[in-house]
Amino acid sequence: MVNIMKIKKGDKVKILLGKDRGKEGKVEYVMAKRNRVFVGGVNMYKRHVRKHGQVEGGIIDIPKSLDMSNVALVCLNCKKTTRNVRICKKCGKEIAVHAKA
Repeated sequence: MVNIMKIKKGDKVKILLGKDRGKEGKVEYVMAKRNRVFVGGVNMYKRHVRKHGQVEGGIIDIPKSLDMSNVALVCLNCKKTTRNVRICKKCGKEIAVHAKA
């Protein structure tokens, strides 16, 4: 089975399922083999950590990954979600690949 990656680092996506449904964000990291993505500021969880040496303990926020099927690519022209492979079905334009930041 060939896995076609339609979501890349730097793309704007909308969350379809989960506790952050409806939010939009930028893809920060893609795990292609596991079909997971990290979206900035979305799917954050609290973690209690102990003090280690000079690093202070406390409660920190950590991002968790989302399954690729739970996000949809957002067209930059018409601002609507698309399911087609990097081509917006609403406005018909190709969604450009962002340059690496």
